[in-house]
Amino acid sequence: MNLAIALGLLIFGFAILIKGADFLVDGASAVAKKFDISDMIIGLTIVSFGTSAPELVVNIGAAWEGKNAMIIGNVLGSNIFNTCLIIGAAGLIYPLAVQKATVRKELPFSIFIILLMFFLANDALVFGGENYVSHIDGIILLLFFGAFLYYVYTSSKNADNSDNIEIIEEIPLPKSLLYIIGGMAGLIIGGNLVLDNSLVFAKYFGMTERVIGLTVIAIGTSLPELATSVVAAMKKNSDIAMGNVVGSNIFNILLVLGFSSTISPTLIEYDTAANFDIGFLLSATIVLTAFLFIGTRVKPTTGGSLTYTIDRWQAGVLLMAVIGYIVYLLLAQPV
Repeated sequence: MNLAIALGLLIFGFAILIKGADFLVDGASAVAKKFDISDMIIGLTIVSFGTSAPELVVNIGAAWEGKNAMIIGNVLGSNIFNTCLIIGAAGLIYPLAVQKATVRKELPFSIFIILLMFFLANDALVFGGENYVSHIDGIILLLFFGAFLYYVYTSSKNADNSDNIEIIEEIPLPKSLLYIIGGMAGLIIGGNLVLDNSLVFAKYFGMTERVIGLTVIAIGTSLPELATSVVAAMKKNSDIAMGNVVGSNIFNILLVLGFSSTISPTLIEYDTAANFDIGFLLSATIVLTAFLFIGTRVKPTTGGSLTYTIDRWQAGVLLMAVIGYIVYLLLAQPV
């Protein structure tokens, strides 16, 4: 296939994939609202799922086609770009204020699940033999995902969120169903286009599935988070920008990888080269957490809890780190 055609189809696939996720979220949210499900619950489930839907759909396709390195690469790459590129870009636009719970609970939980993924994937370290992400590993990740959802639900229920609840648009039921069907179709069609044409790029440039998953696919499937966080930063609503990234990172490892490995017809083989990527993601998350502890702290004059801040210079460090990471992937590592 001509490379220019493959590039056009890849971009078109990402556009359909992202728009399909939007339609699915809008339609499902409207249907849920008709059954008197609260905005808060809809936000914690359907809306949060929406930004991770592109990664999930691409990974399901990769799982069924046996593209194991692409599955791992997409999850790790998306989280790396979320942590460094998205927070870096949003933080340069406007310093990001982060609530105490994110710093003291959600970010440490993010570090924990990165370590959990490392130990689940590196079977040879404990048991010897070959490394796999098995069906049992997937179930373990999904169980932690359920626990995380319960934590978010109880935290939101106990907090005063009256000013932050997103109002779900009311859509007639027939139109909502069309949104859901169209959104699912968009996810499937877009996911197939992304998967097939990214492999064309991998073959043309001699890139491994791992590297194409860590770069092209990871960046493309992270576009919803990038758009949401940048717009939130421009509106000086930094809680949304940071919360979107941290939540998406947790969703990607626990839901996307957990579900992909659970439904995969075979065990997902794990290449130990991905330990470098896990190490980079772990280091970036630890540095981000440390930045919040050493950065500016703000006590709201109107009451409320202490907030921690990512300053512009810290955002710049995260951006430089991900640029260096991409250069290393493309030039220094064998592909």
